[in-house]
Order: sequence, then structure tokens, then C-alpha cells
Amino acid sequence: MAETSTKSPPTTRVYIRVALLLGVLTAIEVGLYYLAEFADGFTHSMGAPLLIGLAIAKFLIVVGYFMHLRYERPLLSRTFAIGAVLAGGLYAVVIADTLARL
Repeated sequence: MAETSTKSPPTTRVYIRVALLLGVLTAIEVGLYYLAEFADGFTHSMGAPLLIGLAIAKFLIVVGYFMHLRYERPLLSRTFAIGAVLAGGLYAVVIADTLARL
């Protein structure tokens, strides 16, 4: 099989740093959830967009490092990104339609 990457694969140290970063982002998400429990107006105005943003960031980190997408050819990364954007757009349309019907 031909070599598909010009970057060297990640070391154990990189995986540990990524895991720590994901742990910190998860702790922030849990903190935001509990903050939303005690501050009622925070939930809809800032809480949900922040939690969604953190979830997207964690998704991209996991895909980039643990699925090795960062180290593949750019065409593969672009194909995945286009699919993710289309899926996110479809999700947004369905949610908007559902909310409009309520």
C-alpha cells in the first residue's frame, strides 16, 4: 500500500495531550450544564450555543487525531468535511421545521 501521508503519525505524548484537552472541554461542558441548572436565563440565551460549539470542537478533535484524518490526504479530509457540513445543515433544517410546527 502506498504511503498516503507526508506528516509523521502522532506520538503517545500527542495522544495524552489530546485526551487531556478533551477532558478539560468535557469539564467545561459539565460546568455549563450545572450553571444552566441554577441560572434559568442562561440555558437558552448562551448555554445551548456554547454546549453545541464545545461538542463540535470535541468532534473535530476526535476525528482529526483518533481517526487519523489529520494525517490523511487532503481529499479525504475535504470529503469528510463536506459530508459533515451537509449532515449539519440537514439537522438544522429538521430542527427548525420541528420548532416551527410547535
